[in-house]
Amino acid sequence: MQNVRVKKIRPGAVLPEYGSEYAAGADLYACLEEDAVIAPHETLMIPTGLCMEIPEGYGGFVYARSGIASKRGLAPANKVGVIDSDYRGEVTVALHNHSDAPETVGKNERIAQLVIAPFLKVEFTESEDLTDTDRGAGGFGSTGKF
Repeated sequence: MQNVRVKKIRPGAVLPEYGSEYAAGADLYACLEEDAVIAPHETLMIPTGLCMEIPEGYGGFVYARSGIASKRGLAPANKVGVIDSDYRGEVTVALHNHSDAPETVGKNERIAQLVIAPFLKVEFTESEDLTDTDRGAGGFGSTGKF
């Protein structure tokens, strides 16, 4: 198992926790002194009170939690947040309220999930042509599958 060092920088910060034995994402918790209200269609930066040392060759990917996203309309504003391995600042979730009603985020509430995953670093090379495929330039919906 890979180790990720985490530093608490705010009182009451909670380390990420996996909700089940086979969960891919670890829950991130709001580190708030008091409840925060997110107005309809607004985004609020929610601190976690944590800084992390993500290993080189890995990234931290912040995803929505399905429960608060589907039931309350709260999800990361950027859809998937990316934490690079050289970032040492506080992990903050830009939580957006997609609903038409104000939503309250409570102290130590689970607000997002963090997946630590390896990534492939590539070199981009400009080319005049690309190899042909059956699909070609067919885009959205071009395969006829939904």
